Amino acid sequence: MGYKLARCEVLGDLEIDPKMNKLYVKNHHPKYNYLMDIREFNKIPDEEIPEELKHLDILDGSPPCTTFSMAGKREDSWGKKKKFREGQAEQTLDDLSFVFIETAKKLKPKVVIMENVEGLLLGEAFTYVQRIYKEFAEGGYKVKHWLCKGENMGIPQRRHRVFFVATRLDFDINKINMVFDYEPITYGEIKEGNLTPLKEGSLSWDICKNATDKDSSIADTRVRLGQKGGAFQTYYIRDNEILPTLRSKPNIIDINKIGWVSWQTLRNSQTFPSDYDYIKFGRDNVGYVCGMSVPPVMMKRIVTRVIESGIFEVRE
Repeated sequence: MGYKLARCEVLGDLEIDPKMNKLYVKNHHPKYNYLMDIREFNKIPDEEIPEELKHLDILDGSPPCTTFSMAGKREDSWGKKKKFREGQAEQTLDDLSFVFIETAKKLKPKVVIMENVEGLLLGEAFTYVQRIYKEFAEGGYKVKHWLCKGENMGIPQRRHRVFFVATRLDFDINKINMVFDYEPITYGEIKEGNLTPLKEGSLSWDICKNATDKDSSIADTRVRLGQKGGAFQTYYIRDNEILPTLRSKPNIIDINKIGWVSWQTLRNSQTFPSDYDYIKFGRDNVGYVCGMSVPPVMMKRIVTRVIESGIFEVRE
């Protein structure tokens, strides 16, 4: 969606999750659609790959990032096969960045853009960043990465993501400007639709009634009340605040109204267009799609900066 906003022609997609692939086809009608594990795509003989896909200006990829999230098990899950919700296939996720780089080596696009979570830059995970640079270099690519923050990019959400840009062109990659300074957009400016009220008298409702302006989550209130901490990712939001990063299960409570924020607000915070077809509407489904996505406007900003750098004016 972000590439369309940047006036790019989107030729195709590769997706392992049948439900997400159905959603993608419904909204984008790709010329080339591959429903498979990217590892299987890389095994397709070169002569069976459409020539059009071997001359891409940009190959974009967002390898699933569950294993690098600061909210997850991180190191404990690295290298282990598991059935993740992303496709319900038993697989490892921490090596998918390298598998994607193999795809780049196979298709040889002029530019590669790859996205992941901020946690990839922290602690022992940085060894993966070092290997990403090494793998790109072995494929003939120069690469650079930036940590981009949604609240500085016109995204009404504190979504922080790492973007790698790699090129095989004779171009100074340092010319790409990824510094953004947009005005922050608050929850009060984008809220829409009806809240889902917490059940009056429930445990969560009682905790929320005792929240103060200094509390940012259910856990903050529980600890302050002398209880055992829990639900630290069930956040409060107020009109003058920026929404936190959406997760695949976005538990965000409008603390002044004591209700779950609406699916329309989640959609707005992720900058999806109002006519996007989720096939199945509702808080859980829209929240999952948005929580697992790169905000389209964020992607538009990234690819527009790459194009404006003059990189495509350079011959191979």
